Amino acid sequence: MPKTFTCMYHILVLNWFIFLNLYISQFGKSKDGSKIFANGGQWKYLTILNMLLQAIFYGVACLDDVLKRISGRKDIKFLTAFRDLLFTALAFPVSTFVFLGFWTLFHYNRELIYPKVLDDILPVWLNHAMHTSILPVSLVEVILRPYHYPSKKIGLSLLAASALAYISRVLWHHTKTGTWVYPVFEKLSPLGLATFFFLSYIFTANLYLLGEKLNHWKWGDMMQPQKKRK
Repeated sequence: MPKTFTCMYHILVLNWFIFLNLYISQFGKSKDGSKIFANGGQWKYLTILNMLLQAIFYGVACLDDVLKRISGRKDIKFLTAFRDLLFTALAFPVSTFVFLGFWTLFHYNRELIYPKVLDDILPVWLNHAMHTSILPVSLVEVILRPYHYPSKKIGLSLLAASALAYISRVLWHHTKTGTWVYPVFEKLSPLGLATFFFLSYIFTANLYLLGEKLNHWKWGDMMQPQKKRK
């Protein structure tokens, strides 16, 4: 894809995620929003944290695009490496997990993840913006540009640290408020909850590996792990 098109695409997607984050933030100040975001605010939800993550990633991608065009340098090493790590280890696997996890539970029993009462509070387009559009946007990114994957040890360790941080946030929230972030957690025993978290990480780790395979399928052997690059 032409570099100009890629740059424009990144700018458009960045503005889309900025708009979503601002919309959600303003919605949280409304009467209905204050009910949904009570006891922990909007940042207790993985979906909304993913919106912030995507905005950060596309901000870095845009900065990388612009600096390369201004300076004429082919490789801004630190920024490019950070961009690659952010997408491969977090942005792609997390957004894919949110899409698959949300819609799987939604179609099994929506009351476990997105109770029907929310249909009267949150607009349908916002639900799809947060839970549907994130996957095609990530897949387009795989097609647009090759990414250098880190070693599996680094990539999976970063993903595990992020998962542990969110799980700690969920447990802390329950300890402080006596409520669970998602209704599905209320249905699980302590052992069931631990199993759910463990299997969720294993699933997300496999999504990381899927992203690596997709990257290799599209771009071939030109994309080797960073440890092999000179």
